[in-house]
Amino acid sequence: MKAVRRFTVRAGLPEPLADLGVLATNLRWTWHPPTQDLFAAVDREIWERVGGDPLHLLAQVPAERLEQLSNDRDFLSRVAEVADDLRRYLGEPRWYQRRDGDSNGTRLPGSIAYFSMEFGVTEALPNYSGGLGVLAGDHLKAASDLGVPLIGVGLLYRSGYFRQSLSLDGWQVEHYPVIDPNGLPLEPLTEPSGAPILVHVAMPGGRVLRARIWKAQVGRVPLLLLDSDIEENADDLRGVTDRLYGGDQDHRIRQEILAGVGGVRAVRTYCELTGVPQPEVFHTNEGHAGFLGLERLRELVSGQGLDFDQALSAVRAGTVFTTHTPVPAGIDRFPVDLVQYYFGDGTLLPGIDLRRVLALGAEENAGMFNMAHMGLRLAQRANGVSKLHGAVSRSMFGGLWPGFDTDEVPISSVTNGVHGPTWAAREITAVVGDPEEAPEPNPDTAAVTDARLWELRCGLRERLVTEVRRRVRAAWLQRGASALELGWTDSVFDPDVLTVGFARRVPTYKRLTLMLRDPERLRALLLHPERPVQLVVAGKSHPADDGGKALIQQIVRFADDAQVRHRIVFLPDYDMSMARYLYWGCDVWLNNPMRPLEACGTSGMKAALNGGLNLSIRDGWWDEFYDGSNGWAIPTADGVTDPVRRDDLEAAALYELLGSQVAPLYYDRDAAGVPVRWMAMVRHTLSSLGPQVQATRMVQEYVESAYAPAATAGALAQSDDFRVARDLAEYRNRLAGAWQRVRVTDCELALDEGHTPVIGDRVSVNANVDLAGLDPSDVEVQAVVGRVGDTDELSDVVTAVMHPVSEGRYSTELALPHAGALGVTARVLPKHGLLATPAELGKVVLA
Repeated sequence: MKAVRRFTVRAGLPEPLADLGVLATNLRWTWHPPTQDLFAAVDREIWERVGGDPLHLLAQVPAERLEQLSNDRDFLSRVAEVADDLRRYLGEPRWYQRRDGDSNGTRLPGSIAYFSMEFGVTEALPNYSGGLGVLAGDHLKAASDLGVPLIGVGLLYRSGYFRQSLSLDGWQVEHYPVIDPNGLPLEPLTEPSGAPILVHVAMPGGRVLRARIWKAQVGRVPLLLLDSDIEENADDLRGVTDRLYGGDQDHRIRQEILAGVGGVRAVRTYCELTGVPQPEVFHTNEGHAGFLGLERLRELVSGQGLDFDQALSAVRAGTVFTTHTPVPAGIDRFPVDLVQYYFGDGTLLPGIDLRRVLALGAEENAGMFNMAHMGLRLAQRANGVSKLHGAVSRSMFGGLWPGFDTDEVPISSVTNGVHGPTWAAREITAVVGDPEEAPEPNPDTAAVTDARLWELRCGLRERLVTEVRRRVRAAWLQRGASALELGWTDSVFDPDVLTVGFARRVPTYKRLTLMLRDPERLRALLLHPERPVQLVVAGKSHPADDGGKALIQQIVRFADDAQVRHRIVFLPDYDMSMARYLYWGCDVWLNNPMRPLEACGTSGMKAALNGGLNLSIRDGWWDEFYDGSNGWAIPTADGVTDPVRRDDLEAAALYELLGSQVAPLYYDRDAAGVPVRWMAMVRHTLSSLGPQVQATRMVQEYVESAYAPAATAGALAQSDDFRVARDLAEYRNRLAGAWQRVRVTDCELALDEGHTPVIGDRVSVNANVDLAGLDPSDVEVQAVVGRVGDTDELSDVVTAVMHPVSEGRYSTELALPHAGALGVTARVLPKHGLLATPAELGKVVLA
């Protein structure tokens, strides 16, 4: 018989065990070993069977066992100790509370809303697909540890992301399990009467999309998730939050409208209900939730009587936008007529002119609406997620700031980090310290011998081998094999063999199959008689990406070969629970994307936290953190335009590194069997990379470079009944009216006749400027000096502010910065107190 309806009943706990319910629903347990140990002590067998999920544990533990524990004084003492520790953690001042918010002229916001389409907090809350979601989850956890007053906002997907299995011929097969929110560590947001609170978002044709708000508690940070699967919605609207990254463009724009517009309304409601301060800063994590800026515009136009430009000034001041997109193909884009369909009748955003909405998302293709362009135009502060990605982003989006050099485009970078307590194995944490207790850990492994550290690494590798064997057997049974023919799975992998891991999403640019460019050379590495290598591979391809699925199938077919299947495996259904075993146990973490198409790539950071050494193309975070002693950089065939030849060259470099450097170093042992030179690299990785890859470092950088400046600018924009925002809007309109007529009519460098200048000499630069009626205080006139080539293009420039010396005449002195051929020019830029950079408005007049 099949059930006609699914529902979940939560366990009732005896009163003495009531704190277990609190501990189970605050997701701090996901990174707090004492809480995990407490739940394991309830019933270890069930704990392991449910994958370490406290709510599922409590639902399955027999009532007699709970009654027994409620009378166990030792156990109750442990419960009280862990619960008291959680209360201290939630209430005590932490890094953020100990900061002086006015010490550097900026204010610390009382609340920050952080929007993302996915959050990978724990496998017990399957609301993520991969790196973006796990990064967002780590962001929340680190904010909690630091005391940063973040509020997470996203969607709750009733089927989450898909579960992956393999067909007999190695093709990816997707499954979508139905998720009951009542069985997850969530609670609904309700009125004091107990009635669920609903967010309402207007849809075309007079319809309304309603969504319930669920709250997950991630330590100190609330995470609000909107759920459209409620009876009040029509069937098609109930399905808006069915699957993460599923459906066609119509489905996706509905999801993104709900996440952005509905998300702002949800966080407003939550703050009113709980007394939490309304957010001063809104952080848009990737373009998916970018419509949040339009809702904030509507609030100011409808509620404060501002016009669109005045509201835009205030919204931009308090908005931060992070792009994770290294390629134009990764940007969310919608047909303009689809945007017109949802926003055109004015019911979704009353008072907001559709033409202004379309202008925010405009791109070169007039028929498309670009979510990243809208995100950048609605945010005064924007960043990429590694230094290299910041440079890539400045180049990719430079067209929005015409006339400026690429390095002047106002997109900075904050390199991603990972949450140490979530991803570091306990054995390693015992050696290097607890990152939660010390947000800037200083791991000192000198007191631990090489033999002891090697023993820890071997133990973690052996644990991975056990897990690999279990998963390989399960995968083959799922593919249709008989248990009688799977005896070989008991000897898959060897705990003493150099173990390399490769696990990530499977878009083409990550090059899952680069390792297969020369199958015989790979086979030789795997089966080397003295220095064998074993390779564990995992990853999911988007359900609509048949090209990615074909790459997986290639790996699976190679790994199915009876001659090598004990040395290479593909593990299906890659998720957070599998990832931990890989990060803990792999000796080497392989990453070989097509440079520079990796935005950051944090999986290698998690391996490094556990003493794994990275073997990677210098892309993403590895480009800035590789120092020659913490792993290996795979050479890149820069300048080779033929992708096939480039792959061949870089694959050959990978094989060479593995065979001639990595494996020999690993198998070079002293008399006690310890690879001393290998352990020196492990120690260096733990001590040098450990502090740098922490999400706490990342969040601190966001606070200092984005949140505090945005809160300061936002407060200034709103002060005195939005006087500064109104003034900036008036300034922008005045600028727009005159800018086409502003001219630099002459620029000259004053050099002494007969004297050849030398580097460092101070010289005068003079220019005649026609401001077309603008006041000199409206602009900044700059002298620009730099190297000059055959085309007269300037590079390596330095600038100096020029000052008026008479009507229309500007002058300055500067030191000559370089030897060789130099050039000089002058330019005019906007100047206003609420602009974050002179390039912000994308306006410049050159001589």
